Amino acid sequence: MIMIPAAGGTMQPAVGLIANPASGKDIRRLIAHGSVFDNNEKANIIRRVLQALDAFGVKQVLAMPDLYGLVLRALEDTQVGLRVEFVNISVTNTAADSRLAAAVMAQAGVRCIVTVGGDGTNRVVAQGCGDVPLVPISTGTNNVFPSLVESTLAGMAAAAVACDVEPVWDRAVRQARRLEIVRGNTLVETALVDVVVYDERFVATRAIWDADKMRALFLTAPYRGTIGASAIAAYLPQAEEVARDAAGLYVELGPGGTHVMAPIAPGLIVPVSVRVVHPLELEQTIPVTYAPSILALDGEREVPVPPGTSVGVRLSSHGPYVVDVQAALQAAVKAGFFIRKP
Repeated sequence: MIMIPAAGGTMQPAVGLIANPASGKDIRRLIAHGSVFDNNEKANIIRRVLQALDAFGVKQVLAMPDLYGLVLRALEDTQVGLRVEFVNISVTNTAADSRLAAAVMAQAGVRCIVTVGGDGTNRVVAQGCGDVPLVPISTGTNNVFPSLVESTLAGMAAAAVACDVEPVWDRAVRQARRLEIVRGNTLVETALVDVVVYDERFVATRAIWDADKMRALFLTAPYRGTIGASAIAAYLPQAEEVARDAAGLYVELGPGGTHVMAPIAPGLIVPVSVRVVHPLELEQTIPVTYAPSILALDGEREVPVPPGTSVGVRLSSHGPYVVDVQAALQAAVKAGFFIRKP
């Protein structure tokens, strides 16, 4: 088992903790009706994670520092025996913090990383965590990748992974797919859920909400019961038929197609014109033919596509490892992990 040396020279299981103070606060609170997770609630979520880790034998936590002091707030009036340390990074209050913190944690040897955020948070964490599995707790706007799970249970699952309880890894850890933005053979960016080709020239406000500007959609899987761009295919019968034999989906949008009512943001249900749904196979690259445009990754505008630029989207099996909380708890129960002698 990978461990971090403790101060006394012994080896202890360690868990990483990355909480995004900006998640759940974008413009979709104004144009839609997304839930707001304020920093006090995020501190409460972190507090319950720490208490669960402490209860089941995790002695060390490596946390990402942030300008709002979320973890420090969580530690106030919280009696835990574990040691919490912050990774040594320069805080920029941007996505780079999460990416770098994940890389430092992976190098330090944490057994898993608990994330507190939405699809965007987990996207950048996945770019730095390597093979360290994620335990994602949802506090974002679009929450397809992270689970809507009580943080106490997420902490218990993370403890089971960190303590190397057999057979938690085999039964509860899976490798997710990802979408790769490529220019030639160069990897530019990645997404975990969806890539939207958006009819804009500039990144500007990162969130997307105007369905009339969506020109194409790439999906890592045919998601159901979701909010965001992934919902466009989720409620379309023809997409379900194509998805039966496909790893992912490529959807052409625009005038003249089938209109599906889709919840593209919380409380924002609009008609979207879907022209064609194509299967997307693993390692298949499809060129982005609409330019100029912006590629929105997991709900946030990130990559400009100027005219004359050759950009493609590839479906890959090399996404992050993810812990299924319920499966981890079930496996830990069978292993007797939660039994303690009086």
